[in-house]
Amino acid sequence: MSRNSEKNEARKKRTRRVRYRIAGNSERRRLTVFRSNRNIFAQIVDDEAGVTLVQASTLDKGFRRQAGQPFNRDLAREVGKRIASRALELNIDKVVFDRGAYLYHGKVKALADGAREAGLEF
Repeated sequence: MSRNSEKNEARKKRTRRVRYRIAGNSERRRLTVFRSNRNIFAQIVDDEAGVTLVQASTLDKGFRRQAGQPFNRDLAREVGKRIASRALELNIDKVVFDRGAYLYHGKVKALADGAREAGLEF
């Protein structure tokens, strides 16, 4: 097994472990996070219907980073605020936070804090 496939398997294992703990919560939607080196993406998913209800990212029109602008916690916090405002428009005020394979630290934590500031409860 190569080093990359071992890392991917470990990442998938962490994701499954986190998702197992939060699964089965039918009254709350799931706020899931994907983070790359340059961008961060968040979406609220209805697991029963298997549908994405709301999404926000650093690639949204009117929100795109300018060339040379760093991808930092402040930008992640803004994405959190943006997804919270879109969710509240659809009367979604309670979610469960799915951090995926990422530690609840840095940009992931900033996104969660921004969503809480804007009114989401989790």
